[in-house]
Order: sequence, then structure tokens, then C-alpha cells
Amino acid sequence: MVTTDIAQLTGECSGWKNTLREQRSKLTSLNEKLQQLASNQLDKNTLQDLEHLQNQFYIQLINVHDLKHTIKEHENIAAWELEKNGQVTDATWSAHEELHTQYEQLQQTIQHVQQEFRQFVAKIQ
Repeated sequence: MVTTDIAQLTGECSGWKNTLREQRSKLTSLNEKLQQLASNQLDKNTLQDLEHLQNQFYIQLINVHDLKHTIKEHENIAAWELEKNGQVTDATWSAHEELHTQYEQLQQTIQHVQQEFRQFVAKIQ
């Protein structure tokens, strides 16, 4: 039972990190596309929208980095507890659930920013 739980924890963490890597690549790509659009002649309101999106990409890239780092630390703590005590503490399981919540929230935020980007592109074309 404990082995299954640990496998689940490490599997979820690996999946989260992989998705976050993909999100980082996607956000970076969208930001590059935004930079290309910035070279066009745009009115003041459109430039404000563009700046807002640039800021959002920057913020979300930081959030992706920070969450990925936190997940790595969480995995290390769980591995240490498993080695030392043969099991992971309830506090670590609670932290795992909190990380899951943070991960889901970040995914929703990133989806929202990507939708904003699509709307922006549609508006200026």
C-alpha cells in the first residue's frame, strides 16, 4: 500500500513537472509571437493590450518556474522521509494536496492568458 502511494506521489509530481515544462515552452513561443506583433504599427490601446500580455507571459513564466522548483523540493522531502522513516508523513501528503491545488490553479490561469492572446491576435488581424 505504501509503495503504491509513493509511486502515485512521484508519478503525479513527474507529470506536473512535464506539463510545466511544456507550458514554459508554449508561453515562451507565444511571447516570441507577441514580440513579432509588437513590430507592427499599433494604436495606443492595442499597445496597452500587448504590454498587458507581455507582463502576463513574464509573470506566468515565473510562476511555472517557482512551482516546478517547489515540486522538486517536495519530491526530495518525500524521498528523504521514505528513506529515513519508511513512509511519508501526513504533513507531506497535505503539502502534496496543496501543490495539486496550486498546479490546477496555475493551469487555469495559463489557459486564460492563452485565450487572451488568441483574442488579441484575432482583434489586430
